[in-house]
Amino acid sequence: MNPPGGTITIAGKTVSRLGLGTMRLPGRDSWGNLNAGRAKAMRLLGEAVRAHGITHIDTADAYGPHSVEDLIRDVLAPYWFDTDVLIATKVGMIRPGPTTWKPLGRPEYLRAAVEGSLRRLGVERLDLCYLHRNDPTVPFVEQVGALAELHAEGKIAHIGLSKVTPDEIYTALSVTPIAAVQNKLNLDLQDDLETIEHCRDLGIPYVAYAPLGAGALAVQENRAKALRWLLDLGPHVAPIPGTASLPHLHQLIKSIQT
Repeated sequence: MNPPGGTITIAGKTVSRLGLGTMRLPGRDSWGNLNAGRAKAMRLLGEAVRAHGITHIDTADAYGPHSVEDLIRDVLAPYWFDTDVLIATKVGMIRPGPTTWKPLGRPEYLRAAVEGSLRRLGVERLDLCYLHRNDPTVPFVEQVGALAELHAEGKIAHIGLSKVTPDEIYTALSVTPIAAVQNKLNLDLQDDLETIEHCRDLGIPYVAYAPLGAGALAVQENRAKALRWLLDLGPHVAPIPGTASLPHLHQLIKSIQT
């Protein structure tokens, strides 16, 4: 099976460059316990990995919140332990309500969040754990330092950063190695090209979220163009389009294979 988009090494695993974002699985606003759509979401996850070779799965404790990590454990835990499937999660964002996302980077909270993700995913160590957002009320080095402590304790294998600037990347590198940077980038929003170049120079994989502009670029003629544009930016770039639709998943894969 040829991995969609080829392969990339992230957090010590060689995975498909086309990953799968899971924010959409709980439905609108990524809010819900997945009861009504659980069977559909389970089928999508299982088919993405087993039938199509997508081995880079991106999630967060804020998706649901919490329900997507539970789902991933139920569908993929028996499978990913014996393969190179990468389960990347994120901590440092809370959900006070369906339409509210708020950074929370206090070290004690980040520690509790990692412990929660470990339990929900059913693992002893997170493959890749991103700081979901830089909380402006907490010194950035303290937030990164909290994850570095958990790495030293063996609870996080690799640390990533999400929605960060080049300066923040350099600051984080003064504290701990960084395995991946995940920022928003697509054809309609190209203001992060400088960060892509910094990541390339530093040898850090760049994971592009919202590569189809949250659906704005998802029509057939734009879908392939948008994904190929990202893949052509460099072998260190890995787009993670999100979907809750199996037909849409098939379209995403087909768009980079033709």
